[in-house]
Amino acid sequence: MIEMKILLVHNTYQEPGGEDVVFNQERQLLERAGHQVVTYCRSNWEIAGYSGLKRLELVKHMVWATDTRREIASLIRREKPDLIHVHNTFLMVSPSVYAACREASIPVVQTLHNYRLLCPAAIFFRDGGVCEECPEHGLWRGALHGCYRDSRAATSAVALMLTVHRWRRTWTWGVNCFIALSGFSRQKFIEGGIPAEKIAVKPNFVYADPGCRARSGEYMLFIGRLSPEKRVVTLLAGWQKLQAPIPLRIIGGGSEREFLEARAKQMRLSEVRFLGQLPRDEVFAALKGARCLIFPSEWYENFPMTIAESFACGVPVLASRLGAMQEIVEDGRTGLHFTPGDSEDLAAKVEWAWTHPREMEEMGRQARAEYEVKYTAEQNYNMLMEIYHRVIAARAGPVLAQLKDSGHAPAIGPGC
Repeated sequence: MIEMKILLVHNTYQEPGGEDVVFNQERQLLERAGHQVVTYCRSNWEIAGYSGLKRLELVKHMVWATDTRREIASLIRREKPDLIHVHNTFLMVSPSVYAACREASIPVVQTLHNYRLLCPAAIFFRDGGVCEECPEHGLWRGALHGCYRDSRAATSAVALMLTVHRWRRTWTWGVNCFIALSGFSRQKFIEGGIPAEKIAVKPNFVYADPGCRARSGEYMLFIGRLSPEKRVVTLLAGWQKLQAPIPLRIIGGGSEREFLEARAKQMRLSEVRFLGQLPRDEVFAALKGARCLIFPSEWYENFPMTIAESFACGVPVLASRLGAMQEIVEDGRTGLHFTPGDSEDLAAKVEWAWTHPREMEEMGRQARAEYEVKYTAEQNYNMLMEIYHRVIAARAGPVLAQLKDSGHAPAIGPGC
C-alpha cells in the first residue's frame, strides 16, 4: 500500500447531521490504514459571533471567503498533500477553496452529500413534497419561494453564490472527481449538468460493525431528524389506521418534535413513544430490538446512514418508494416499499410485517448480507482508494474522460 497525505475539508452546520458522521468515519478510516490526514474544518456556528454589520458581509463571504483561500493555500504549502477531499463548503468555507487547490495543482475529490449544487435548499423539497423547479426553471425559483430557511433573502444569497460559480465554471475546473452516494443521486447531478465521466458512485458505510441482532424485534422503529421532509406525520397517520395496536418507538430530535408529540397525543396513539436523541450505542441497541425500521421520508434522500446501520444490525427496512431509498432497499428481499405519503399503504405494510415474523427475519438476514457485501469499512476503503489513485494518476486533467474510453473505469461504478 502506498501511503498518501490527504487534506480533508469540511464545513459543519449548526445542527449536526449525517455529513459530519461520514466525514469523521472516513477520516478515521484513512488514519487506520496508515495515511497522513490533515483537516481543515469550519462551522456555521461562527456566525453566532458576528455583529449586525458583519452579518451583512455574509453574502460576500458565502460567495468567496478570502480567509479560507488564504488559510488553505498556507496549509497546502506547509503540508504538501497528495490530494484534497472536500466534503462540504457551505457556507463558511465557500468555493474559494477550489482556487487555492488549483493554484497548487493539487487534485480535488468532492463528495456530493446533498443537492446544494442544484437546489438552494439542498433537498429538492417544498410545501410537503418533492420540488425540482430550480433545475427545471432556474435557481431564482427557489428565491421566489424562500426555500432556504423560509427566507427569500437567505435563499437569494444562496442562489447568487450558485449563479456566480456556475458562471465561473468553478465546479468544472475545481473538482476532478465527484462522489455520488447512490446511482439515483448520480443521475440527478448528470441531469443538472455535471459530466457523467466525472461522477463515481461510492455509498456511505458503517463502522464499527455493530453486529447482527439475535432475535426478531418487539416494536417498529423510526430514527431520524424530526423535520417536515422526514414525514413523520405520515407515519403517525398510518398508525392511526392500524387494525390492532403495534408499538412504535421514535428516536430523534428536531423542529417538529413538540408538534409531533402533541399530534400523537391528540390521535390517542398510546403505543407511540418519543425517545428523543440518544447516544450512538443506544441507537444500535434500539435497532437490534426492532422488528423493522420505518423510513417514511418524502424527499430525495441521498444515502440515509440509518438504512445502512439497520442493515448492519440485520434489521429490514420499510421505506418510501422514492429516490435512493428504493434503490438501497430491495422490496421483498431486504425490506418493503410503500407509496410515498400514502398512510393507508404504510399501515397495510406495517401490519403485514408485524404478522409475518418469519419473512421479516429472512429479510433481516438478507439485509445483513447486503451490509457485508456493500457497506463495510473494508469495502468502502477499497472504493475510496480506487477513486483517489485514479484522480492522482489523471492529475487534474482531461485524462479522466479517457480512462472510461480506454476500458479502465473503476469497478465501483460509472465515472472518474
